[in-house]
Amino acid sequence: MRWDECPPYFLDMNTPRTEFSQALKAIAAERGLDPDVILDTIKQAIIAAYKRDAKEQGIDVEAFEYEAVLDSVSGETKIFAWPGVDLELSEDKQEKARKENIKKKEDVTPPGFGRIAAQTAKQVIHQKIREAEKGAIMEEFEEKVGSLVSGLVLRFDGSNARVDLGRTEAIMLAEDRIPNERLNLNQRLTFLIKAITETPRGKEIFLSRSAPEFVEKLFAREVPEISSSSVKIKAIAREAGVRTKVAVASDQTGVDPVGSCVGQKGVRVQAVTNEIGGERVDVIPWSEDVAELIKSSLSPAENLSVELDDEKKVARVLAPEDQLSMAIGKDGQNVRLTAKLTGFRIEVEGTGELSEKAQEAQKEAEEAKEEETKEVKAEEQPAEEKPAEEKPAEEPVTEVVAPGEPEVKTEVEAENPEAGEKTEETEEKEESGEEKPAAEEKSE
Repeated sequence: MRWDECPPYFLDMNTPRTEFSQALKAIAAERGLDPDVILDTIKQAIIAAYKRDAKEQGIDVEAFEYEAVLDSVSGETKIFAWPGVDLELSEDKQEKARKENIKKKEDVTPPGFGRIAAQTAKQVIHQKIREAEKGAIMEEFEEKVGSLVSGLVLRFDGSNARVDLGRTEAIMLAEDRIPNERLNLNQRLTFLIKAITETPRGKEIFLSRSAPEFVEKLFAREVPEISSSSVKIKAIAREAGVRTKVAVASDQTGVDPVGSCVGQKGVRVQAVTNEIGGERVDVIPWSEDVAELIKSSLSPAENLSVELDDEKKVARVLAPEDQLSMAIGKDGQNVRLTAKLTGFRIEVEGTGELSEKAQEAQKEAEEAKEEETKEVKAEEQPAEEKPAEEKPAEEPVTEVVAPGEPEVKTEVEAENPEAGEKTEETEEKEESGEEKPAAEEKSE
């Protein structure tokens, strides 16, 4: 700490360095408190200690008013008392009587009171300092209501969770938790400071992870365009742990509000989804036309037509039969979130017809089925018999015998010598290519 950052009482060189003043400075520096607050706390504790001792001695302390004077340098304490004022009198008379009675102020400090007061007031002083410190912390967190804070799950009080925020503790009620989210001890998470409320235990900080504002603040943290106000979140509807719809818009030209929130390859919206336990987040473009906003919110359903009744705040949505289930959503979830987002009661009805895409897909499926049927019939039809091809007649093989070598006869020729002899007529026929029918050869 530099010299120019020191409190004024640190720079007072004329202040004697007594044990009391040193202790006062140490407490103020350690706790980050104002020394005047500590002095007032000590005075109240001393008065309480004096009244306690006076009651034991039989003194009616209720009939008097008291003041403690404490020297901030030496620590010397004195108690002054004067007669009290009758509370049944009017305010003007009470004020007049108080001015007269204060003139009768007397020093009632008992001998040796400093030691007795120190012992008696010790616990009171500690308690008052803790309360003052807690008050300073609460003032600091009151400025952070509605913002994000990081904390550690400390313990569980039934279904409620106690969270350590560093300088103090906070509580997250069961209804402020994300349903089906499992919390573990010493698990670090991000929370929304929902409110600071006075309770029988004093002021308590209440946290939330199920509020729609929690998702809104997460987007503001992940998307710089939202922090710079170039992209604005116009409306948000959430069913914690299941699904959230966020409608965004931008006043600046060239800025895509949906693309800015989704991020490249969905990294920004994925970071938000991971923080809320995998909850699905739909980012849709905002439109002043409620009908267009309803169509965008009911996505991925397509080819919708919307009829609005502004007086009754009812929107009648007509959807093709193949888009009806997507428009309604699981257990009516899509319709409920759209109703929260737009403020209209949504009535979804079917048109009894398919959408253009469904009709085209159906037509293509029918054509493909017909083609498949034709192919199957073609495979089942028996193949036509083809005429047998006539084999060409085999030419007789004539053995060539070298001159001077004996003629070799086959077994058939040996048994029938006439078979091997050819007449001149037969040779002429063979040369001319004429053959006798097989029946004539057998008869011959």
